[in-house]
Amino acid sequence: MRAIHAVSPTTCWIGGSRGTVLKTVNGGKKWLTSKVSGADSLDFRDIHAFSKDVAIAMSAGEAQKDKAKIYRTEDGGLSWLLVYQTTQNGVFLDGIDFWDKNKGICLGDPINGRLFILTTDDGGKSWQELPFEKRPVAEPGEACFAASGTSIIATGKNKAFIGTGGSKMARVFRSEDYGMTWDVSSTPLPAGPTSGIFGLRFWSKKNGIAVGGDYKKTTDSTQNVLITKDGGVTWTLAGMTKPAGLKESVTLYHKTDAVWTGDSEIRSDDYALISSGPSGSSFSENWGKTWHELGKEGFHAMSFAGNVGYGVGANGLIGKIEKFSKKKKRKLVLVEQ
Repeated sequence: MRAIHAVSPTTCWIGGSRGTVLKTVNGGKKWLTSKVSGADSLDFRDIHAFSKDVAIAMSAGEAQKDKAKIYRTEDGGLSWLLVYQTTQNGVFLDGIDFWDKNKGICLGDPINGRLFILTTDDGGKSWQELPFEKRPVAEPGEACFAASGTSIIATGKNKAFIGTGGSKMARVFRSEDYGMTWDVSSTPLPAGPTSGIFGLRFWSKKNGIAVGGDYKKTTDSTQNVLITKDGGVTWTLAGMTKPAGLKESVTLYHKTDAVWTGDSEIRSDDYALISSGPSGSSFSENWGKTWHELGKEGFHAMSFAGNVGYGVGANGLIGKIEKFSKKKKRKLVLVEQ
């Protein structure tokens, strides 16, 4: 299992291999498992939910092998409608995200030197390919990692960010018009065929973070954190998570059940950044400058709804973070299911 989205503290959706989707509506006490009809060979690497009833699931795989598909459910996962598929040679979907209940975006690896972009204006019921000439231009070897759909984020009112690897240095693409046009910035994070940026997160218009590493060297002790203070135009290395090694996702814990709307800043005394990967999870209380170990469980991705978070990993691992004390004696409880 690699795909996860917490809609609320009690409702969370998970996507996995062999066309499997899981859902809880009672805070993880019970998980409902469903199989998407006709998707037995598919690996759902990203999932986005709007409620306990409506969700979008995206499969990662070679399109020419009929593995690049997007499904939508409106009845809590009992039935799924295939809303997008392509057999175009080279298409490999990496992740999806939404700005609101209507506007969304889907990212794929480069085709003929440009990143593959899909957009939707009707909540994922239909998807349109961005015209080739408008797609972001990639460098030779550059690609995105379909680790857990975390290499693309839709944030604020109209912004999107994409983190890449595969080439000499990791780069960040950014859009301020719902993915219609793109700019790109180089970063000082080294990249290669198996390394680069895996996850991004913003907590205000200007301030954001990117994490990454090498999926072939998951415990490698190298700097794996990037910080931006100007809306993603420039990025600086900000050290290393603890434990060290590949980090695939980074998310925001918030004391209250609230999310950033794209306008006001989140209070600095009311948050924690939490990053996860195969070598374990880390948390930071100072915007990523320093990190502390949260646990050694290997979570590929985490998703938070305010002050409650869920994580997914290999061999059916599901975790839940349900308490984070800001007192001198910090207490972070990780509940494995």
